[in-house]
Amino acid sequence: MSSSSTSDTDPAVAVLDAVLRRTQDKAWVSFAPDELAAVFSAFSPQRPVAVHTKGYLVLSAFCQRCRSEAPTPEEGTQVICRTFDAPTASRIADTEEPEALAGLTFLSALFDVDHLSASAIFTRDGTLEAVMDALDLFSKSRAVDLAVAHLLGRAAAHKACRALLGADHRNWLEWKSRQADDAELRAAAAVALVKLGKGANADAAEVGGAAEKAAMEDDELAALMKRLVVDARETSPLGDAVEGLAYMSTSPAVKEALSADEAFLRRLFTLVPKRKGAGAELVGESAASPLYGVVVIVANLCVYRPRLSAEEAQIAKLRRMAKTSQGSNQSQDQQEENDPLDDDDHVQERGRRLLKAGVMEALTSAVRATDSRAVRSVVGKAILSLVEDKESRGKVLQAGGAKALQTIIHSILPPSTSSNSNKIVQMEKDDFDAIQALAKLAITAAPVQVFGPNEGAIYDAIRPFALMVTHPNASLLQRFEGMMALTNLSSQSAEAATRIARADGLTNKVELLMLEDHTLVRRAATELVCNLVAGSEEVFNKWGGDRDKAAQGKLQVLVALCDVDDVPTRLAASGALATLTASPDACEGLAALERERHRVLPILGQLIDPSVVARPAADEGVEEDEDEPDALETVPGLVHRGIVCMRNLFVGVQRRSKAEQMELAWEADRVGVVRALVGAVKGCGQNPSSPILRPAAEALKWVLEHGIEIAV
Repeated sequence: MSSSSTSDTDPAVAVLDAVLRRTQDKAWVSFAPDELAAVFSAFSPQRPVAVHTKGYLVLSAFCQRCRSEAPTPEEGTQVICRTFDAPTASRIADTEEPEALAGLTFLSALFDVDHLSASAIFTRDGTLEAVMDALDLFSKSRAVDLAVAHLLGRAAAHKACRALLGADHRNWLEWKSRQADDAELRAAAAVALVKLGKGANADAAEVGGAAEKAAMEDDELAALMKRLVVDARETSPLGDAVEGLAYMSTSPAVKEALSADEAFLRRLFTLVPKRKGAGAELVGESAASPLYGVVVIVANLCVYRPRLSAEEAQIAKLRRMAKTSQGSNQSQDQQEENDPLDDDDHVQERGRRLLKAGVMEALTSAVRATDSRAVRSVVGKAILSLVEDKESRGKVLQAGGAKALQTIIHSILPPSTSSNSNKIVQMEKDDFDAIQALAKLAITAAPVQVFGPNEGAIYDAIRPFALMVTHPNASLLQRFEGMMALTNLSSQSAEAATRIARADGLTNKVELLMLEDHTLVRRAATELVCNLVAGSEEVFNKWGGDRDKAAQGKLQVLVALCDVDDVPTRLAASGALATLTASPDACEGLAALERERHRVLPILGQLIDPSVVARPAADEGVEEDEDEPDALETVPGLVHRGIVCMRNLFVGVQRRSKAEQMELAWEADRVGVVRALVGAVKGCGQNPSSPILRPAAEALKWVLEHGIEIAV
């Protein structure tokens, strides 16, 4: 008889369906006796998958109700325990095997749904003893052995429960993991051993003690579970083996072994359903779900060590020193942190092996197969690691990685409405992984390659990139990459630039980042402003007014950035000024700054020829930047921009009096700007079609008309 027909005729199904309907009733607070019995029996191995699923739904609904209505988490745990503690204990201690199985499998399921209440029941006096007594009472029952192995595996993931598991429990698990008759039991016992070993090392690290030696070595356990994945023909041992590898794949040695086995990788990737509804029983958020386990393994294999800021690195160093001062040995976690197998070169090579084995097809299928936020979040993290290698980005794009990332981002971001436009969008640090991965692709590829020919997809990407720039939970690196991606998008069309300029809080944040000490961040912010000034009329007007003190302050920042020791930043800042000086208002603003501070003409003149233009004096009361160069280099792009700025400035101050214009011309001659312009014109003698010749000649004509003699 098939599972579906069995579940249709099972009386417990009707009871569970009725309970599911009752969970929607706000007055529902507890189970009737027959309902409680149906929930406990739903997880027994004899029940089909459909019944297990309904049991999980009912259990989850009840636990969520208890937690939402309880004043504190502790009281919520107490309410759940009052409902399930006694029935669980009585069933596990029952002398009838079906009842004992119901108690054991129910407690395992409760760990999946609400580990706090499950841990409270497991750590209650007598529970663990009853579990081990069941092994003696039903010593020939393969089902009981398997249920106990699964339960110990669930418990081993939690510190309070793990503390109760001693040598006898480890020895039993090791014995079962070494037997060769039952692959499913072998896998379940091995997973429990892995969790015990990892947990014991973490516990030892917390208290500054030495890690315990595992009963089985990591490489032995990993090899066992890898064989189970490659050879298994049933879902259950696959699930346990994948879960175990998900835990073990944090070890650098295991990462290398798994990534080097192409046959294993290809078999692992076949566990991912190709579409939603295919293998639906595999889709879930728990570590025991093969789909979740597969993407976790992939993410672990290709993840890079965290890039720590100077402050974070110092804090980590102090923590290690504190543990060393307590007389502890280096923990396993610390050894893994320093393992050469986890350096950038090894991680990059593992990522390339995964791509060769077809990992992107598996990851994109995982996004299509489930709406699970947990699965999609891990997929985003995995793709972020893969695109860290610039040479791999093309392969990720070809396999549909950008589309998968857009799907993940769409499911993460809350809808944008006018009512919450001024509020901070609730996002965690992990939520930015997919956005950052898409930004990396958008930085190194043309927008049409990343988003396709539909401009709507480009517009949809603006909001997440803008959020990554403005959100307080984003890192400085993420802000940098968000600005770089937006710079590329802004060059696509005027509409794209306008939409970027209108993103909530973006332009204000970018203006602050233009003053950032970090050279690359400052450069990215300036390049984005340059593109927005050229592409968005709103930004052009915002930055180019003369009567607006805020606009004049923005012009002053751009002038200052034309004088920094970073050529790309100077190119972007002078490019923005070359565009803005097409407006008479901006020219008036620059003329006012020159009269007030006497730095505009020297700085713009140095773009043309730093060898003849006097270096501007520092503002009164402002210290010189120690990193400021003694002599700026001549760069063709800067020469062109500087000449356009000077020409526009001279021609654009027509509203000023004749005397003020002559004063400006005199000052330009005094600081060397006129000599720089003459030199530029002379340099075009062999190239009459040079784009700088005409604006330079027009600038010189203006100064001639305002009383300056030009020495040829």
